[in-house]
Amino acid sequence: MAPHPDSPAAGSDPQAPDAGAGTADAELVVLLDEAGTPVGSADKATIHTADTPLHLAFSCHLVDDDGRVLLTRRALSKLTWPGIWTNSFCGHPGPGEDPTEAIVRRAEQELGTRVDTIEPAIPDFRYRAVDDSGVVENEICPVFTARIRADLNPRQDEVCAHHWARPEDVRLAVDSTPFVFSPWIVAQVPRMALYSR
Repeated sequence: MAPHPDSPAAGSDPQAPDAGAGTADAELVVLLDEAGTPVGSADKATIHTADTPLHLAFSCHLVDDDGRVLLTRRALSKLTWPGIWTNSFCGHPGPGEDPTEAIVRRAEQELGTRVDTIEPAIPDFRYRAVDDSGVVENEICPVFTARIRADLNPRQDEVCAHHWARPEDVRLAVDSTPFVFSPWIVAQVPRMALYSR
């Protein structure tokens, strides 16, 4: 897919004014070098291929007041890992966007909810995985936990199902049937205090 004509090209300044999280036409992601330093930005719609460049993302695990964790099932229309169960939601901070702000934004966009008490869980998480279709995810992806503060209203093009579960049950399910889950949650759960209670 060709880049949108109004989108900044890969290699553009990631701290450029007004870059924000993208425009109405494009969601920008931050491209990184091997040390994790921003080296540019690109339209998210153009970078996920068989040779996806390293870029910045985040994963968030939502907890409710009863201590349950939200699992979501990726929409069947998703480019990668369609229909797979995963953590509550993921996203990409835009150029110059604080990760906490990106989490709040993405919770509203994807799940139609509000969150607070955002805390780091695995600040140094990084992974590369290849979907059965051949599309690659290649991300430096800090992991966070957060509290949900409003009802869920998931977007159907993002989430086709969701389930609240006890952390110990999530850990058991991920350990027992990793093929049911996204590769990133399989790698995250064993490293998170949330799931070791």
